[in-house]
Amino acid sequence: MKRREFIKQIAGAAVFWPLTAVAQQSTATIGVLAAPAPPYAEYVAAVKMGLSEVGYVEGRNLAIEYRWAEGRYERLPALAKQLVERQVAVIVTMGGPAPVTAAMQATSTIPILFHLGSDPVEFGFVKSWNKPDRNVTGAVFLALTVAAKRLGLLHELVPTATTVGLLLNPRNPNSPSSEEDVRRASTQLGLNVQIVRASTKSEIDSAFAALKEQSIKALFVNPDPFFLTSRKQITELASRTAIAAVYPYREYADVGGLMSYGASVADAYRLAGTYAGRILKGENVANLPVQQSTKVELVINLRTAKALGLRVPTTLLTSADEALD
Repeated sequence: MKRREFIKQIAGAAVFWPLTAVAQQSTATIGVLAAPAPPYAEYVAAVKMGLSEVGYVEGRNLAIEYRWAEGRYERLPALAKQLVERQVAVIVTMGGPAPVTAAMQATSTIPILFHLGSDPVEFGFVKSWNKPDRNVTGAVFLALTVAAKRLGLLHELVPTATTVGLLLNPRNPNSPSSEEDVRRASTQLGLNVQIVRASTKSEIDSAFAALKEQSIKALFVNPDPFFLTSRKQITELASRTAIAAVYPYREYADVGGLMSYGASVADAYRLAGTYAGRILKGENVANLPVQQSTKVELVINLRTAKALGLRVPTTLLTSADEALD
């Protein structure tokens, strides 16, 4: 599904939902507990789309309480407690495992929905994918598991780069396993890895300054909610420093990033939204199996490639889901 069509469907769901059906339902209240800073508009819209698919529309028969940690993970426990005190019917988490952990520490009764790029069993969020057997379930998308493929695509596009930078957020609990995955993949490709870390906008500036000083010409940007909300800054710095970067989500390519390969984050959030609606209708969260979004897309920004003086191999162009020009 193309992005424009996706947004149109969201808008259509809000405009054309039958008023008679909505009138028969009382207003339900759910909470959104998010690690990143607003706006996270496309992904909030995806959750709302999932909710609308099962009959819930914000402002008609649904109210949403938003709590944003703005990248400060230490704020999550207090924000989760606020939602519990507000007695929301469901807590939808956004931004990786940290908000899920905070929500689980705050309540063992209110249903919690996660959106993850890693195995929820490993984090102890559910006992099994098929039967969570507690107040937590959600949707998983392929993020960390495609790291080797993403690095391989970068190497194919920039074969002369023998050292690849890796941008990590030290506050993200996924960072250690991500670093291990990239190092393993780089060894197989005969590449060296130079780590740069950032958890604030000023640190992103410093990270790119360090990459430029070390003459790094290729960069692997790790999946991270903070990086995603800072994608404009990151892609502009990559262009300014003439660094060829590969990103985990197409949203980077849409704002000028060179190439993205990864899961459709919006699709996984939509799945989480459908679960929120089903729980509001009375389904038991403990019996809802973890869903997996398997949609993966390769997007190449040809204008950025031209600006960087890169020739995109025919093999990449033919395998791309979309080439932006």
